[in-house]
Amino acid sequence: FHAYIVGGAVRDLLVGRKPKDFDIATDATPPQLRRLFRSARLIGRRFRIVHVYFGPERWVEVTTFRAEKQEGSENLFGTMEEDARRRDFTINALYYEPIDEQIVDYVGGLDDVRRRKLRTLGDVEAAFAEDPVRMIRALKYAAYTGFPIPLGMGQLLKRQRRLLLEPSRERVTEEV
Repeated sequence: FHAYIVGGAVRDLLVGRKPKDFDIATDATPPQLRRLFRSARLIGRRFRIVHVYFGPERWVEVTTFRAEKQEGSENLFGTMEEDARRRDFTINALYYEPIDEQIVDYVGGLDDVRRRKLRTLGDVEAAFAEDPVRMIRALKYAAYTGFPIPLGMGQLLKRQRRLLLEPSRERVTEEV
């Protein structure tokens, strides 16, 4: 199987921050991962992910590449490129291949890091409407990386702030 460090850890290393954790994305399915790692625990209802434990409070989250959304299902496995296009921001859609020490970028995230640009994948208004928690994530990433919030995104955050009443309190609290 192929496995990559993905998302926030790659972003954090590129901006000179210490990652709080390392997430892994792979072409192995959750049952295959469970067979590979005795300490693996399958979690999640909608999309199964795997926690591989290395101690009581130490684990790595491993996800199988997700396919692009299709009518009727959000939980189809796909390619790494499809998985990248499902992520929230371009700076979180970067994959690091540790053996060859290569960054894989399908969406321009590496250029966005270099230009200090915060950008959603796809239309920002649609992204925030689809998942209002992304608005909190935008603010968090801007504060954490020091990247400015683009003017249009900032105006949209103000206009759509009421959407933040829709997600569960637990989900909003977890993100904050």
